[in-house]
Amino acid sequence: MFRSNRFYPVLAITIFSLAALQTRAQQTQPPIQTPTEQTQTGQTQTPPTQQERAQVLRQAQERVKARKKLRDQQVIQDTYTHKYEAYFGGNYLRFHPGEHLQRINEGGWHAGVTDYAFGKIGITADARGYYGTTYTGPNPYGVYAPSISQYTFMGGPTVRFFEGLHWGWTAHVLAGINHANFGTGTGGLPPELIGLYKDGNTFNLTAGASVDYNLSPALALRLTPGYLMTTYGSSVQNDLGFTAGVVWRWGRQ
Repeated sequence: MFRSNRFYPVLAITIFSLAALQTRAQQTQPPIQTPTEQTQTGQTQTPPTQQERAQVLRQAQERVKARKKLRDQQVIQDTYTHKYEAYFGGNYLRFHPGEHLQRINEGGWHAGVTDYAFGKIGITADARGYYGTTYTGPNPYGVYAPSISQYTFMGGPTVRFFEGLHWGWTAHVLAGINHANFGTGTGGLPPELIGLYKDGNTFNLTAGASVDYNLSPALALRLTPGYLMTTYGSSVQNDLGFTAGVVWRWGRQ
């Protein structure tokens, strides 16, 4: 009887303690989320598929291309909305100095200005200087390699027919007068006595197509292969050459 009286209280305390520990453990465990709750919290979201990733990449590339296209269009607009162009540089011409003389190489300078008063059509004023040495061959006057010079002053239309980001193309046809000094190196001898044309002024015409490489909206490098016609003496001289130089633009419209 004595043992029974002590056994039951101990058993009750033990059971109560175990129940309290179990209740405390359940309170400290995190709640179990249902699949719907897990999806809402983003802990078990399905990763994007390969097609979805490819679509996102394409959209990003399209946005980059669109922004680049807008920037390029803005640069093109900034470049070709200038009203004026000035150009200068050097030139080369394969020239025929006399009716029975061989052609010679001439070099010199050129400069001009263009006013794009009609959009892509401009009016150009152009000046050039050419210098060279002729080869007259044996003659009784002892003048075999005199120097000559000629200067052209022309004007006419220039048309811009291609406007690119880095490259631009123009064409022109200019006409005017040419002043030639064929007797500057003859020591006072009339140049026609050794086969050269006479000094004087004549009509001349040039046509060419220019290619510009844009360094910035206001600055470019220009190369212009061209044709030059002169009318010295009683004949027409058809000469080919080119000019090369720098273009500066200003006066935004």
